[in-house]
Amino acid sequence: MEQTQCQSHKEPIVIFRKKKQSIVGLDIGSRTLKLGEIEHEKQGYRLKKFGMLDIPAELIEDGTIKEPTEIARYIRQLFKMYKVKEKNVAISIGGYSIIVKPIVVQSMPQDQLQETIHFEAEQYIPFDISDVNLDFQILGELEDNPNQMNVMLVAAKKEVISEYESLIQLADLTPKVIDVDAFALQNIYDVNYEPENDNVALIDVGAAKTTLNILKGDLSVLVRDVSLGCGQINQQIVSQIGCSLEEAEHLYHSGDSGAMAAKDLMEIVTAVVTDWCTEIRRALDFFYSTYPGETIRKIILSGGGANIKRFRDLLAEETSSHVEIINPFENISVGGDFDPLDLDRIAPQAAICLGLALRRVGDK
Repeated sequence: MEQTQCQSHKEPIVIFRKKKQSIVGLDIGSRTLKLGEIEHEKQGYRLKKFGMLDIPAELIEDGTIKEPTEIARYIRQLFKMYKVKEKNVAISIGGYSIIVKPIVVQSMPQDQLQETIHFEAEQYIPFDISDVNLDFQILGELEDNPNQMNVMLVAAKKEVISEYESLIQLADLTPKVIDVDAFALQNIYDVNYEPENDNVALIDVGAAKTTLNILKGDLSVLVRDVSLGCGQINQQIVSQIGCSLEEAEHLYHSGDSGAMAAKDLMEIVTAVVTDWCTEIRRALDFFYSTYPGETIRKIILSGGGANIKRFRDLLAEETSSHVEIINPFENISVGGDFDPLDLDRIAPQAAICLGLALRRVGDK
């Protein structure tokens, strides 16, 4: 294992560095596992494999792996289902085990900052500095002070990295890259969208966590994870009608009106997504306070929550921004083995996984 060294915002934590070779993107969600393979061809990118498998709710809680043996079994099952032979994988982590923070330091060359980053980071990291892996990206000089520069600092708990490495090895796979959820999301955005002069917010709403990454041009300037997600809807259904989480999830996705009135279900959805909008608005307000005069005109949603129309409508109203669902396949060639309707349905959930699949062993 090599100490990490950031060369761009898109590859914060690289576990091993060897010659470039193919890799499988593996998104380990709290309710769904996703895998993806993307081939790099002369004319662009081609989707080789993509698959999903739901897992029981109790195996991962708040980003913590509770049952590694069971999760590893499901990962092996997913690889077998989609006949994936490649053993090298890229995964990502997020939540409270990750700190991504813009800081200001004295201007210096990157190699010098590499030597002093632990000292610089101590005042910003709420963990013992010896317990984290550190990474950074130099964003550029301060506009009003060329003797200082903006740096994006990334810190990941060593304990969590080790936990996920062990899980992947337990699944008979080789962990080659460990990235950050927000940066994997940015990878797939960069491939599929033209560079924006305006600021863009990438927001992924999963089952238990919402990830926000605000971009100024091609640079990430604000990353935030909050413990909100689609699982809240299921939990509210459980509390009202006393069913299991699995039954609640089925009721919500199927719209089964026999167990709960449509009006009551819509009230639950509205209350939950209103909370999401409030938290997102707080993050955007922090961005506006940091960059006075700037506006975020576009929000691109991914994750299962992106499919909730009530959420999209409320978010557009709350933020006065254009809100759209990500299309991670826009600039990726898709062969005849994939059903276009299925891809449209799962597209928002595929974003982070495909962002990981774009990585290569030996990336610099």
